[in-house]
Amino acid sequence: MAAKTPQSKRKRKSRAHPGTPALGELRLLDKVAVVTGGSRGIGQAIAGALAAEGCSVVITGRDGLALIKSIAQIDKLVGPRTIIPIVCDVRDEKSVRALFAEVKRRFGKIDVLVNNAGITQSVVTVEETTLEMWRDVLDTNLTGTFLCTRAALPMMQAGATVINNLSAAAKRVFPKFATYSAAKRGALGFTLSLREELIPRGIRVVALMPGATATDMWDQIMPDAPRERMVSVESVAQAVLYAVLLPSNANLSELLLEPTSGAL
Repeated sequence: MAAKTPQSKRKRKSRAHPGTPALGELRLLDKVAVVTGGSRGIGQAIAGALAAEGCSVVITGRDGLALIKSIAQIDKLVGPRTIIPIVCDVRDEKSVRALFAEVKRRFGKIDVLVNNAGITQSVVTVEETTLEMWRDVLDTNLTGTFLCTRAALPMMQAGATVINNLSAAAKRVFPKFATYSAAKRGALGFTLSLREELIPRGIRVVALMPGATATDMWDQIMPDAPRERMVSVESVAQAVLYAVLLPSNANLSELLLEPTSGAL
């Protein structure tokens, strides 16, 4: 499926908005970010945090209407910014190529890539896991990260940042989540290898590993989970902002966020 841009294009000038930096204080002015899975949850919060600092942000997802709604929600929080929605299925190589061709046409560069698109799985044993589930989770959470990174790198220069949202499942063991764990651990290996490759180019690569985070993903696996005790999406977004704003000669390999009280 080829990427396409919904008719509502977002190229609007920043303006003062309560609680957001003034124009002269924007720390990411003239920077360009791509955030996959930006229609809700963590991706929406990250896009909002980057946009609030003056960054031009491209958000992607498979549902064009959801992307438009996400931008409207960000507007409420930070005011109108340059946010462009592009429909993309990160599992599909042609769709990913079309996405980054459009980014190149519009901006010619990428300063921040956030590989955030991901799905969870049903709570099932390995014996109960279907091949369809296995492929869907790995194609989205692992192959999608690879495809987007490979397509973005030609537009990234020294000082740029790649952040892969992996989840604490990249290191911790959760029974009945073998497929999700396999995808996230594979993505961690990919991230660490990529980091070593890109150090000579001056491109920072970070493994973002939030613990239990209050998103709608819990509706599928544990509807009664105590979300008030979880990490907020805003906290995850601020961690991403911290990594992006590090001096160009600074590096870090992992960002691990855990609830202070123990969510589950």
